[in-house]
Amino acid sequence: MSIYSINPRELNVKLAEELKKIPEIVAPEWALYVKSSVARERPPADEDFWQKRAASILRQLYLNHSIGVNKLRNRYGGRKNRGAKPARFKKGSGKIIRVLFQQMETAELVQKTDKKKGRMLTDKGKKLIEKISGK
Repeated sequence: MSIYSINPRELNVKLAEELKKIPEIVAPEWALYVKSSVARERPPADEDFWQKRAASILRQLYLNHSIGVNKLRNRYGGRKNRGAKPARFKKGSGKIIRVLFQQMETAELVQKTDKKKGRMLTDKGKKLIEKISGK
């Protein structure tokens, strides 16, 4: 079984459980009060939001080989309800993505790319995802 054949939600849940065991990836205090996007009305209610978002970012890195904060902001954005005006797309929170990247760099799962802006998975990060996906 490869990462492409497993359901993304199942993979993210399993990967989030593994990320809970890594001491570097911990939600900061402010994460309880911050919305994940301008388009959201309230902060995430899920207790494991931080680890699930980290798992989702790791999966995106595995699929795209390298990706930056701005692309992920587009990925995690959504439609902003503006009342009587038509809804518009708004980007997700860049601070959450940047802090997660920094935590994953200290855990040696991600590294900055040399060629272009963004981050890419290290061998340790690839092995973690492949172990969970059963590859």
